[in-house]
Amino acid sequence: MSRILVTGSGGQLGRELVLLAEARGHAVARLGRHEPEPCDVTDAEALRRRVNAFGPELVIHAAAWTAVDDCEADPERAHLVNAGGTANVAAAAEAVGAHVVYVSTDYVFDGSKVGPYVESDPPAPRSAYGRSKLAGEQALDPRHTVARTSWVSGAHGPNVVRTILRVAAERPELRFVDDQVGNPTFTADLAPALLDLGLDRAAGTWHVTNQGTVSWHGFARSVLAAAGLDPDRVVPIATADLDPPRPAPRPANSALDGAALRAAGRPPLRDFHEPLAELVAAIAPEAGPRPARP
Repeated sequence: MSRILVTGSGGQLGRELVLLAEARGHAVARLGRHEPEPCDVTDAEALRRRVNAFGPELVIHAAAWTAVDDCEADPERAHLVNAGGTANVAAAAEAVGAHVVYVSTDYVFDGSKVGPYVESDPPAPRSAYGRSKLAGEQALDPRHTVARTSWVSGAHGPNVVRTILRVAAERPELRFVDDQVGNPTFTADLAPALLDLGLDRAAGTWHVTNQGTVSWHGFARSVLAAAGLDPDRVVPIATADLDPPRPAPRPANSALDGAALRAAGRPPLRDFHEPLAELVAAIAPEAGPRPARP
């Protein structure tokens, strides 16, 4: 049994991490703005007191400001939360000898590469959100763990899968861009991978996503198919045709290759269609039978 502190414990990933760690018999402390004892990672002194009182061996830092367009409008706050908050977490963890797993993002890349990004590719974020998350990576000692992931959905809280199903229930046609590609990732698979990396104190940078690269248009089609709905209701559009246009630039290619996982002999996460089908079955059982994947 280990003592594990999870920041962002009220979010969809944080809640999955807490439930998993508790199910495995670990002692878990929840740290979030909406917990019974709220704590903001930007409050260095309050954070230090909480970490000292619990004495974790592992801190999984899932707290972040992930509203990409809002970050673009307020880059100072984005930096305060995502970079400054991470520096605070790292300092508090190091004071008690705890290992840190920092959950980072595909947005640290500019999206111009042909093919998936590997861990050694140089970051070049285009958005305020991406810059703030990269600064968070740089706030960590190299002996800690940076786990980049992308397009995250889970059973707890709002996410794009829920949004697609809601819109599909309201409109006959859905419009999604087909010129942005990435790896959909599901908390049911992501949380165990992060917990294992943390317990093993696996140093360095890791790309941790479900397998399978797809556009947002293709992903929306997969969601409808998993729910037993007609995927042809999803119409492809270009990012330039979004109305209104999004304030923050998105990487056209944010596919992440888990080369470090392979090199370390760690198993890859499943093809994204499998956890997608499980999630849709859990959150939309009324959607009807789901056709088998060809």
